[in-house]
Amino acid sequence: MWLLIVGILVVLLAVLAAMYNGLVRTNIRVAEAWSDITVQLKRRADLIPNLVNTVKGYAKHESGVFEAVTTARANSLTASSAGPAATAKAEGEFQQALKSLFAVAEAYPDLKASTNFQELQTELTDTEDKIQASRRFYNATVRDFNTKRQVFPTSIFARMLGFTANKEFFDVDESEAAAIQKPTDVQF
Repeated sequence: MWLLIVGILVVLLAVLAAMYNGLVRTNIRVAEAWSDITVQLKRRADLIPNLVNTVKGYAKHESGVFEAVTTARANSLTASSAGPAATAKAEGEFQQALKSLFAVAEAYPDLKASTNFQELQTELTDTEDKIQASRRFYNATVRDFNTKRQVFPTSIFARMLGFTANKEFFDVDESEAAAIQKPTDVQF
């Protein structure tokens, strides 16, 4: 009889330990994925001054575009510490500013032919791809964590184990998504 009770307690403790360890592992993956996003955002932000300076050399009178890109870059850098929602908002604004910058570049054939500009544009495209991949990985790990935290029987013990809140997805809100997908007319 005592052996049965001890056996049940051991199994229960093993199940609790497995649930806790699974939540901790997934929580660490979420933090790692967020770190990957911030690394790529920083990489892109570091490319932007070079890109702006290259374009400035050709289009000196387009200062409003340069100021918008610089402001959006600064907002993007500071937003990552405020979480996924603030970062997604800043990213939407940053994407719009970059579109304006590339629209300026389209108006200057010598700039488009510049090797430096082409290399920067290639680097930026590569970085954007890495940001998208990091964002997908982050959202997948958030989904895994939130699911794990909410499914039975883990949901019963998650709160007791200190996992009280769902993680936030890195989503662009609907109005920003529409603005990104809808082409805009750039006027100078």
